[in-house]
Amino acid sequence: MATVRRSIGRRAARGALLGLVTLAVILSGCSSKPGLEWTRVTPGGDCQCADGSEFAFWEWRADPTRVVIFLNGGGVCWDAATCALTGDHGESDFYDWSIQGTEPENRSGMFDITRGDNPFSEYSFIYVSSCTGDAHLGNVTQDYSSSLTVEHRGYVNGTAALAYLAENYPDATEVIVVGKTAGSVAAPIYGGLVADLLPDATVTVFGAQSGAWPDDQRFNADILEGQWGAYSAMPDWAVAGLGVREWGVPRFWSQAARHDPRLVLARFDFAFDPQAASEVTRWIGAEDSDLLEIIDDNEATIEASGATLHSYTAPGADHQIFEPNKFYDLEVNGVRLVDWLDTLVTADPPADVHCDQCGP
Repeated sequence: MATVRRSIGRRAARGALLGLVTLAVILSGCSSKPGLEWTRVTPGGDCQCADGSEFAFWEWRADPTRVVIFLNGGGVCWDAATCALTGDHGESDFYDWSIQGTEPENRSGMFDITRGDNPFSEYSFIYVSSCTGDAHLGNVTQDYSSSLTVEHRGYVNGTAALAYLAENYPDATEVIVVGKTAGSVAAPIYGGLVADLLPDATVTVFGAQSGAWPDDQRFNADILEGQWGAYSAMPDWAVAGLGVREWGVPRFWSQAARHDPRLVLARFDFAFDPQAASEVTRWIGAEDSDLLEIIDDNEATIEASGATLHSYTAPGADHQIFEPNKFYDLEVNGVRLVDWLDTLVTADPPADVHCDQCGP
C-alpha cells in the first residue's frame, strides 16, 4: 500500500485550539462533563432496528474537515434464541435490538475532548450504534419463528450515516473509521465506502477487537449471507472475485485494500480477549488460549494478499478500550496506544506493536 503522509504541523496548533474548546465548554456551563455534547440524527427511510423501531445516530460537530465515524459494538445474533427481543432496555444477553439506552452521552476515554493527549480532541464525531445484531452488515428481514421477526438492517443504517457524512462534511480532508468489537468487523468495508464518497479525503480505518473472527466457509455462507444477507448487500468491489463461501471477515481488509490502496488500515486486539470472539468460537474451533495465534495468522493472511495492516496487540484478556481511561494508560513495549494512534492519524503510519509477554 502506498504510504500517505499527513501534515504534522497542526500538532503545534492543537494545544491552542484545545484551549478554545475547553473555554467553550466552561462558558456553556458544562465544565463538569469531560465528554461530548451530542445531537441525535434520525435518517428515516428504510432504517430501523432489529425490533422494527426507529434507528438514529449521534453527531458531535467540531472541525468540519476532520471526522471520526465510530461504529459501536452491540453484539450479534442469528437464530431464535440469540435474536429474541428480551430485556427491558432494548438489549438481550446477546445483542442490542433497539437504540434505547445506547446514547453516547458524555463518555470518557477517547470521547474526553479536554485531554491534550487525545488525538481526536478536535475532530467531529458521528456515532453509529448497532441495534440489528449483524455487525453493521445486514440487509434482510428474518422470521426466526412465528412470533419473532428481526430486521437485520445494519448496512442500511450504517450507509445512511455515511450519506449524512458526505452531505454535511463535503470538505472533509480526514476521516477516521473506528470500529469497536463487533462494530470493527465491517470497519474496512466502511472505510472503502467513505473513500468512494469523499475521494479527496485521507481515510484511516482502525478496527478494534475482531482480529480472531474467522474466514470459515460455513460461517460465511450460513451467517454472513444466509442470516444477515450481507454478501448480497455489498458493493461490487467488496465481493469481487469471491463467492459467498469465500467471503470471510479477514478478506474484508484485503478487498478494501485492493479497492483503494490509499486507505490506511490498522487493527487493535487484546491477545486473549475471550469476549471479542465469544460469538464465533464454534467457527474458529479454538480455545481462549489459541486466540493470539488466530489473530496473528489472520493478520499474516491479510498481508499476504498485498494489504498493509498496521497493528497494536496488547497482552492479557481485557476487553474495553475506547471508553475507559485505559485508552490513555495502555502501554506495550514502551509505546502508549494513544501515542501510536496519534502517529497513525497525523504522520506516516507507525511500526507494529506486539506484546512479548502476552499472557493470558
